[in-house]
Amino acid sequence: MGYRSALLAFSAAVLASTASVAADLPARTYTKAPVYAPAPIFNWTGIYVGAHIGAAFGGDNGYATTLPGLTGSNREAAFLGGGQLGADYQFAPNWLVGIEGQISGLSGSDRTFSNGIDSFRDRSDWLASITGRLGYTWGPGLIYAKGGVAFRDDNGLAATAGFLPAVASRESTGYTVGGGLEYMFAPAWSAKVEYQYYNFDTTNVAFTTVGPVAQALSYKDDLHTVKVGVNYRFNWGGPVVAKY
Repeated sequence: MGYRSALLAFSAAVLASTASVAADLPARTYTKAPVYAPAPIFNWTGIYVGAHIGAAFGGDNGYATTLPGLTGSNREAAFLGGGQLGADYQFAPNWLVGIEGQISGLSGSDRTFSNGIDSFRDRSDWLASITGRLGYTWGPGLIYAKGGVAFRDDNGLAATAGFLPAVASRESTGYTVGGGLEYMFAPAWSAKVEYQYYNFDTTNVAFTTVGPVAQALSYKDDLHTVKVGVNYRFNWGGPVVAKY
């Protein structure tokens, strides 16, 4: 009996000391697993509408004429502004194809010819295009090339009385090529910078001077443009989503 009593007393003392030590230990803290921000997936598929501003500059300033003393100047630089409407489809997974219609009004893009007395003026008041485009995307960025059909107004040729009557072969349809960079700075918004070249082939003018003497004039008609713009995208493929 003495042995059992001693063993029970020893066990009780051990339990008591263990409970006392446990009571003195600080409370266990629990650390949550780190939460990682999801990486966004940028979706370029959809219809978009936007606006742009920029400048237009004359291209080839060469010309040929049968009239002695006739001199010409290249097209003046002009301010431009307008809008665009397009649709893109992203595939595989970083490539993009699309189509875009664009129109720009010009503040004045004149090319003039004069013999010191009388003059011709060739003016374009607006430019437009329908282009396809092919691009490569990396997240919010897009680099693209474009090309298609170009249009302009068909009433830009004027002459003073000494060069009348005048007959002109002036193309109102041509071709355009270009490219640019676009950046998606919000789920539905992107900004772009773009270069676009317009070519309307050769303009030929037949006129009669005082005499009368038949004369001719011909020149290449092209423009270089630089634009910055913004697009709002109506994604049919869904908004920007998070990748976990």
